[in-house]
Amino acid sequence: MIIRSGSCLCGKVRYSVKDAPIRLGLCHCADCRKESGSVFATFGIWPAHAFESSGEVKYFQGRGFCPECGSRVFNESSDGMEMEIRVGSLDMAPTDLEPTYELWVKRRENWLPPLDVSQFDEDRPQ
Repeated sequence: MIIRSGSCLCGKVRYSVKDAPIRLGLCHCADCRKESGSVFATFGIWPAHAFESSGEVKYFQGRGFCPECGSRVFNESSDGMEMEIRVGSLDMAPTDLEPTYELWVKRRENWLPPLDVSQFDEDRPQ
């Protein structure tokens, strides 16, 4: 069993995820761009039962942040079955994780080539 750990920038919020993610993607939507300060965000989705965390987390519109350093770390799906983490918050880099799709590609920067994965103009179909 693979256990990956991660944290916020200051280390006051820590988490771990077990085994492989359900899926991994890149998102170019306005929300991900604004909250990350980058032109896309890379995230992984794990089953909620494979996730553990410690430390105080504050939430803004469902997104979990460290109240000390402001790092975005994770959030729970609306049904409570999945946890989304920011791959960049994992302790090990580079990882062996590779995205399998891109979201909101209609907002992707023109200079950024698409990955050779599934492409979605907006959200992924349910």
